[in-house]
Amino acid sequence: MQLFYNPDITFTDTSFTFDKDESRHIVKVLRKKEGDIIHITNGKGYLFTSEITSAQEKKCEVKITAQQFFEPMPYQLHLAVAPTKMNDRYEWFLEKAVEIGISEITPILCDHSERTVFKADRFEKILQSAMKQSLQYYMPVLHEPEAYKDFISKERKGQLFIAHCEETDKKLLKTELRPKQPITLLIGPEGDFSTQEIEAALAKNYIPVSLGNTRLRTETAAIVAAHSIAFINQ
Repeated sequence: MQLFYNPDITFTDTSFTFDKDESRHIVKVLRKKEGDIIHITNGKGYLFTSEITSAQEKKCEVKITAQQFFEPMPYQLHLAVAPTKMNDRYEWFLEKAVEIGISEITPILCDHSERTVFKADRFEKILQSAMKQSLQYYMPVLHEPEAYKDFISKERKGQLFIAHCEETDKKLLKTELRPKQPITLLIGPEGDFSTQEIEAALAKNYIPVSLGNTRLRTETAAIVAAHSIAFINQ
């Protein structure tokens, strides 16, 4: 099944018209024609089955023939991950995290962060593509970049974790996780969190955790954590 995404379609719609770019992709690139069936999600849990009624490159119209609602994941995962020095590594993280399962992502600016410029539009496209490729019906929320101290100052529900590399008392993430819980997890930059940042997180009741016996890159650590949380919720 090939999945299309449009956040504007609602469960009350009986028909829908794609914009110019999506229409051209459907008609010109994919060579879809009138009578063909396509599937659409609005990223809010709905899957719409539709039939093309007008296959024009500038205006592709469909008739909604069926809809189905899917419950969200039994847990909510918010990964706050410092930007990587190489942008393509962060993009890889975004893609794989969506495929595994994630609710929210916030780039956090830390003391040792080397990158502070983000391509929000490109990141959104990566999230959309990963959601469609993995046949999921919920679009993760990508927040604006936020200073570390501002992020941890906010009250958050569920389990709170910070993964860092300092040789201090830490627990294994997999032994601390509880299923069906909201989870917020902090992942630092290549240079790790500063000592002051770790202390600030502990003061806000974040639990220091290890992801294993080896030192992981930022993007790898985020994916290992996402998979561990998804696994325990299966």
